[in-house]
Amino acid sequence: MNDVIPAPTIEYGTLAPLLIIFGAACIGVLVEAFAPRYLRKSIHVPLTLLSLIGAFALVILQVMRGVPTQAAAMGAVAVDGPALFIWGVIIVLSFVSVLLINDEGHFVASAAAVPGSADEEEAEAADNGAGQTEVYPLVLFAVGGMLLFPASHDLLTMFVALEVMSLPLYLLCGLARRRRLLSQEASMKYFLLGAFSSAFFLYGTAMIYGYAGTVSLPGINAALAKGALLDPLLMAGLALLGVGLLFKIGAAPFQAWKPDVYQGAPTPITALMASGTLVAAVGALLRVFWVGLGNLDWNWRPVIWAVAALTMIVGSILAITQTDIKRMLAYSSIAHAGFLLVGVMATFGSAGQNAQSLKSILFYLAVYGITTVGAFAVVTLVRDPGGEAGHLSRWAGLGKRSPVLAGVFAFFLLAFAGIPLTSGFFGKYAVFAAALSSGTQPGDSMGGWMAGLVVVGVVASAIAAFFYVRVIVLMFFSEPAADGPAISVPSMGTVAVIAVSLLVTVGVGLYPETLLGVANDAASALFIR
Repeated sequence: MNDVIPAPTIEYGTLAPLLIIFGAACIGVLVEAFAPRYLRKSIHVPLTLLSLIGAFALVILQVMRGVPTQAAAMGAVAVDGPALFIWGVIIVLSFVSVLLINDEGHFVASAAAVPGSADEEEAEAADNGAGQTEVYPLVLFAVGGMLLFPASHDLLTMFVALEVMSLPLYLLCGLARRRRLLSQEASMKYFLLGAFSSAFFLYGTAMIYGYAGTVSLPGINAALAKGALLDPLLMAGLALLGVGLLFKIGAAPFQAWKPDVYQGAPTPITALMASGTLVAAVGALLRVFWVGLGNLDWNWRPVIWAVAALTMIVGSILAITQTDIKRMLAYSSIAHAGFLLVGVMATFGSAGQNAQSLKSILFYLAVYGITTVGAFAVVTLVRDPGGEAGHLSRWAGLGKRSPVLAGVFAFFLLAFAGIPLTSGFFGKYAVFAAALSSGTQPGDSMGGWMAGLVVVGVVASAIAAFFYVRVIVLMFFSEPAADGPAISVPSMGTVAVIAVSLLVTVGVGLYPETLLGVANDAASALFIR
């Protein structure tokens, strides 16, 4: 037999941002293996930051050359407008998160040492504050997975991206220098629940393949146009895929991991997860439900409606009961996932209407992500002798101890609440307006339901405003305790993160047109082929 297997065609230029991130991660592994310990951090930091800068420059170059009109890597990776926008957002969020990671004191000296043991004390004495340098290649691998996840054009590639993104994060969550047992517990919970969600996703992929005969998203969409839409394999696959994806964004009732993991993980890693991972997961959710399952929207939209409403309510109400600042921000993140799902619902109608909905989601992801990183950067600076001052009672009177820091944090909270003249206001307005506009489309049987979902979102926003304002009142209208927390002297990296986050939050709040225009251009370049 003379049959020749054709060689795969890879568009290296199109995939260059991905390749530079994964290449730098592999170089980082070699640095860990061969470089002396005292040199590793001085190599890792510039390598990580330069790779992210290079990847962002390549994204901009790709946009200037023109958005591709076909999927790359033999149809496995869709580098279209939304993917490039999400790539740019993830790279920026990762860059500022690495600046936080670079600060000393966040990571344990020896991950293998038993918490509280003599081995750990010895490792800390010898470490001199450097911590685990392998966090840098782990972060790069996670970022590479975040980039590939929303751009995957078939379900198998998406599953690989999901694991590449998640496995480093499982490890990074357990490397906190303080409260080691809590950190290891967070890592274990995240790993076990994440493994379950990955299994759901993979089983869903298998069932969808059994129905459609392909794992390609356009192929699945074409099979739906011709096949039976109530096939048991299809329904089961849709449900299992939904569980796997909704877990990653922390939507109710799959949100239980978020508060524990956010609280136990090192705060810079929490910032990366709360921003970059959410952006990537929402992008993947859009890719699956709009590109792959678009012909099945009459089946999945009622489910997403219920999940969105439940997520907004659960996140907003349970946040009120929290006494730890990171857990409160975790429940805030859950509520914001619900707001994003409102935008996902707005998919009925013309291509122009869908582009409007996608524009609102992309805008929301960008502004929420940068505000989140800034908020967690502030959290790293409020410290007790044993580490970060997590309990809300320790934040009492912070406005009198450090009015500038408290004022910046208050502004971030107001942005989360969606107060006018902040970026958060325009983010919520955009998704709510898209949902209402979708509900007025002729023939949409869920038109009235969309208006009801927006009402739920407005009520949830009002509830959320209560616990944000409660923290602001606590900081500015309470007397500081005599033994209150100290304000750590920020490094240049932390100052840069807070400053950039504040400027973006204020700037977009005052002039949202520029970012909305970029998001609109990206949304108009979504392709299905």
